[in-house]
Amino acid sequence: MNPTKSRRKIVPSAAENGDTADKQDQLLLSAAICNGEDLGPFVRKTFASGKPETLLHHLKHFTKSKESEIEDVCRAHYQDFIMAVDDLRSLLSDVDSLKSSLSNSNSKLQNVAVPLLTSLDAYVEAKNKCSNITLAINSLNTCTQLMELCSRANFHLSKNNFYMALKCLDSIETNFQDKTPSSTLKRMLEKQIPAIRAHIERKVSKEFGDWLVEIRIVSRNLGQLAIGQASASRQREEELRIKQRQAEEQSRLSLRDCVYALVEEDDEIDGVVDGSNGGNGISGFDLTPLYKAYHIHQTLGLEDRFKQYYFENRKLQLTSDFQVSSMTPFLESHQTFFAQIAGFFIVEDRVLRTGGGLISKMEVENLWDTAVSKMCSVLEDQFSRMQTANHLLLIKDYVSLLGVTLRRFGYPIDALLDVLSKHRDKYHELLLSDCRKQISEALAADKFEQMYMKKEYEYSMNVLSFQIQTSNIMPAFPYVAPFSSTVPDCCRIVRSFIEDSVSFMSYGGQLEFYDVVKKYLDRLLIEVLDGALVKVINGSINGVTQAMQMAANMAVFERACDFFFRHAAQLSGIPLRIAERGRRQFPLTKARDAAEETLSGLLKQKVDGFLSLIENVNWMADDTPQGGNEYANEVIIFLETLVSTAQQVLPVQVLKRVLQDVLSHISEMIVGALLGESVKRFNISAIMGLDVDVRLLESFAENQASLLSEADAIQLKSALAESRQMVNLLLSNHPENFLNPVIRDRSYNVLDYRKVVAISEKLRDQSDRLFGSFGTRGAKQNPKKKSLDALIKRLKDVN
Repeated sequence: MNPTKSRRKIVPSAAENGDTADKQDQLLLSAAICNGEDLGPFVRKTFASGKPETLLHHLKHFTKSKESEIEDVCRAHYQDFIMAVDDLRSLLSDVDSLKSSLSNSNSKLQNVAVPLLTSLDAYVEAKNKCSNITLAINSLNTCTQLMELCSRANFHLSKNNFYMALKCLDSIETNFQDKTPSSTLKRMLEKQIPAIRAHIERKVSKEFGDWLVEIRIVSRNLGQLAIGQASASRQREEELRIKQRQAEEQSRLSLRDCVYALVEEDDEIDGVVDGSNGGNGISGFDLTPLYKAYHIHQTLGLEDRFKQYYFENRKLQLTSDFQVSSMTPFLESHQTFFAQIAGFFIVEDRVLRTGGGLISKMEVENLWDTAVSKMCSVLEDQFSRMQTANHLLLIKDYVSLLGVTLRRFGYPIDALLDVLSKHRDKYHELLLSDCRKQISEALAADKFEQMYMKKEYEYSMNVLSFQIQTSNIMPAFPYVAPFSSTVPDCCRIVRSFIEDSVSFMSYGGQLEFYDVVKKYLDRLLIEVLDGALVKVINGSINGVTQAMQMAANMAVFERACDFFFRHAAQLSGIPLRIAERGRRQFPLTKARDAAEETLSGLLKQKVDGFLSLIENVNWMADDTPQGGNEYANEVIIFLETLVSTAQQVLPVQVLKRVLQDVLSHISEMIVGALLGESVKRFNISAIMGLDVDVRLLESFAENQASLLSEADAIQLKSALAESRQMVNLLLSNHPENFLNPVIRDRSYNVLDYRKVVAISEKLRDQSDRLFGSFGTRGAKQNPKKKSLDALIKRLKDVN
């Protein structure tokens, strides 16, 4: 066939010689049809003009004009068609011959190939059967292995061996799920594997939840055990310190007899896990459920979720542990409160070190910061409410043990120690208040009688324990102590104060606290004990016996105070030489002075009763009494009786000071009698009688040298200086020597010139008595009288 000719685009020719518009439209329509253009505009134009017949006419005219062209085309292709038909006819004959040839070949082929095809069909069928059998065997093997894994997974599930069960599920998913030939098995696996995983997760989560409940009880027991072991360790340290102090004391007393002791170190590992062993440390402290749950969640791909879940639950538990019951006093619940927190962080330390990243160090530190803040807040609140020193000390001791326990695990405890130090003053104020009450009760219960001790243990408890003995030789029993029950009772109170103060200051982060303990000890002795003693002395001492016992007590207290400061230094770990270097004066000076003043005052009252007999003295006697005046003998008897009684109770120095004060008072009273208005005048005989009296008193003072010492006896005798110098001056042949400064400083240094004038004016010569002047008129004046008159005149001029 000839190829189709491409259609040429026909352009209408222009109208010639004035063709009509109708002819023009016909040409345009013909050109549009030939060019294949859209005839819509022509149709619309025709209908718009209302002349559709014209369009039909033009179309028919175009059709007629094309019929001739069609005939020309058919005429041109007819010859080619005839030639093609001839070719087809010749081809048909060739096909017929080929067909017959093929038929013959096919017959031959069929005869030859039929047996072969039969054998081939049998072979193919056998091969297919073999392939199917092999496929079936492989499928059965696969299913058998699958069922074995499923059976193994079920066995592990029944034994709660969830990790192995999950490994079986992972193997099934990796090796068999996509290769399983059985659609039933495949559907079963697709349904059961997620269900089993969900079951394992629920089971492990339940076990973990049970562990969370159990670990709270375990943590409390663990904290109590750990704090108890810290307490036992502290007790061992205290016992070691006591042994060391005893050795130091023995070495100090006898340098030749040094004491050596072998200290056995306790290498036994504490029950609490401290990182040095791998045990659980306490029965029930088992982290296996936690680690199992963590491992299972790691296997399930839920590691981060489990970490968050664990941290949030433990944080909630810690928050719950912070709750302080308002129904139970904190003193009763504080051990449980702090033990629960201690156990919590011991567990968290173990989890941090062995949990494989279950919890981070930063998270543990954040939990600890929260706990410290809450504990500090609770302590601040509870300490502010407490009004008993012992309660505050109990809680402080337990908190310090908590700090020691958790410091071993690396937790910082400075904030807790700061809270304890912050309430140091309040504790000591409460302690001082308690001691003030106890001392007042002890003093009120004392009858101010010497203690009577029947047994050695009483002596050890009341004397040796406070080192107030005067001799290291054990006395014979029964033993009468020189002090009353006030001394050991107050010593026990002060010793308890020292021990409580040291206990509060110890293990509080401050290594050297002796100065603090000493400061509060000074306050106790000066403000409390000294004040209470002064109050009792001024208000409750009525008789000489009680006053003498109180003065004796003060002497014993002086030795006890030395023990107090040594004891404080030893408990504070300060060498005794350092403590003795900073030693102060006796802190109970006010009470001691008040006791001695009270005793002296009562003795002076007694003496005043005897000195009232001085009124019976004959001041114008003719003869001098040889044995002294009556009052002097009575005073001497009283003083000798006093000394014989007091030396059994009072220390020598106290007795000396009291006697010196009494003798000084007697001297003043003798001079006062001469100076008093009741004595208008006296003569030399009366003065010589006073001289005998003073000599008797001086002899009494000198006789005390056997009890005191020569120097003390001389000092005791000097208490009579005023009366002695006044008598010497009145008996002197040259009284005007008083005006000589050298002689006055040597022989009359205690005399007041005003008293000398007043007393000298009362001295009368024998000739001055009544009617004595009638027989002596015109006689020469006595030189002594003349000297005395000159002295009186000069002293008056000076005045």
